[in-house]
Amino acid sequence: MAAALSLQKLSETHRPTLDGALDAIRTRAYWSPHPEHPKAYGEGGAPGSLGAAEGKAAFDALLHTRFDLGQPGTDGWTGAEVSPYGPALDIEYPHADPDVLLPAMRAGTAAWRDAGPEARALVCLEILARVNARTHELAQAVMHTSGQAYLMAFQAGGPHAQDRGLEAVAYAYEEQLRTPAEADWSKPQGKRDPLRLRKSFTAVGRGVSLLIGCNTFPTWNGYPGLFASLATGNPVLVKPHPRAVLPLALTVRIAREVLAEAGFDPNLVALTAERPGEGIAKELAVRPEIRIIDYTGSTAFGDWLETHARQAQVYTEKAGVNTVVLDSTDDYAGMLANLAFSLSLYSGQMCTTPQNLLVPRDGISTDTGPKTYDEVVTDLAGAIEGLLGDDARATALLGALVNPDVRARLEAAPDLGEVALASREVPHPEFPDAVVRTPVIVKVLAKEPGPDGGDPVHLSECFGPVAFAVSVDSVSDAVDLLRRTVREKGAMTVGAYTTSPEVERAIEEVCLEESAQLSLNLTGGVYVNQTAAFSDFHGSGGNPAANAALCDGAFVSGRFRTIEVRRQA
Repeated sequence: MAAALSLQKLSETHRPTLDGALDAIRTRAYWSPHPEHPKAYGEGGAPGSLGAAEGKAAFDALLHTRFDLGQPGTDGWTGAEVSPYGPALDIEYPHADPDVLLPAMRAGTAAWRDAGPEARALVCLEILARVNARTHELAQAVMHTSGQAYLMAFQAGGPHAQDRGLEAVAYAYEEQLRTPAEADWSKPQGKRDPLRLRKSFTAVGRGVSLLIGCNTFPTWNGYPGLFASLATGNPVLVKPHPRAVLPLALTVRIAREVLAEAGFDPNLVALTAERPGEGIAKELAVRPEIRIIDYTGSTAFGDWLETHARQAQVYTEKAGVNTVVLDSTDDYAGMLANLAFSLSLYSGQMCTTPQNLLVPRDGISTDTGPKTYDEVVTDLAGAIEGLLGDDARATALLGALVNPDVRARLEAAPDLGEVALASREVPHPEFPDAVVRTPVIVKVLAKEPGPDGGDPVHLSECFGPVAFAVSVDSVSDAVDLLRRTVREKGAMTVGAYTTSPEVERAIEEVCLEESAQLSLNLTGGVYVNQTAAFSDFHGSGGNPAANAALCDGAFVSGRFRTIEVRRQA
């Protein structure tokens, strides 16, 4: 039976989008095929897409059900997701026997390999298009597993995540085409006939790819690895975080439907959920069939994967200590507003959120006159209080704390130093059981030992709405501390405010030498903890926070190998 989705049909539909993505990664200009406004979907919006009410209804219909994917090797059902906003999702997902599922996933690899880079890319774009049409449904799933507020769940979990997936497909496609599919080779031999060979070159995936999902950004952090591996010819086994299964389960269902309609084995993408406390990621990671691993999460487990999963190409995003240097500014109010938003967005539960604010003890120069260290910290606290003073606005910006560990760190923060801004509880008007807290700012000295006499408290990641206002002796000391922090602890982002060309050059040099992504003097609507697909690199792969960047050629090139066949001409 002919495939419902022919290559010609896929090309007519998606080739312009692929070309647009290829152009965007080369120019680094702003571009996105996925609208980020909620009203762009549903009636009057993108054809075939779900509107807000339809997406909510589709999400509600999934609650209290069994999420059957028709996969081989299902040996039971599991699921214990509870929304950070209170309700239990009560959805059961397939638990897989890897001895059955993994061989089934590999069975369709040859046909997927032989389809070639373009066909694989176009199938991936069809998956993304169908995911995009259900963005409102995905947004509900992301909101009720991550604790993001709805608009952020819609944008970051929807169009922005889809952009990152498409970006990975574009890089994968471009890297696979660096070598031609065929070549005639002729070597002159003087008076004798030349030596002639006909050569073919095939991009071959490494093997089964394991995606270990995270709790806070299941789609945004998950899609790059998923689509990079699939586009380079690898089956993908998705192992979601047990608190955030639904967004990736929906994605797997859509991917399986598209693969089948395009004439490929749907088992090229499969899901395995874990029972409470089972820890199947560690077991799967060292299986010989697993040749690629994508992971976002704690440094401890990321280090374990890099050490023990020796048979696999491992891509990790781990913990870092993001730092902002405050030296001087010509827009004091804009700086405070920008930092207040950055510290508050999603309750600081982003791997890019600033943690350490390095402020010289003698203060900084501004367009409104010199400000002492204490004044800067007090004014920043006031900016956050002003931003979050209205409870409705606060809940829309903060979302909910994703898990009890974040709450525990927040509640322990006052013991780490002098509190400049206390956290307060914010009641949620729609979800009374949601745990919503404003950020805390703690004042510390740069060189003050930690409670155990070891490193200062600010040299450890305190994930969540906790910021340290670090008093340093001078801006020179701030630059030195920045270097030490990035080198020893890693950083996904670095920010700086300065009007001095010399200070700017010194900070930039640190970031170039230590491989950290730098944002300078942000005072408007762009924030240090936000990155744009096709233009900004998320992480660098060059410091301890992550061994890969989202997304560049290195992120995809290790997922396949080029195999050559030579024939006598």
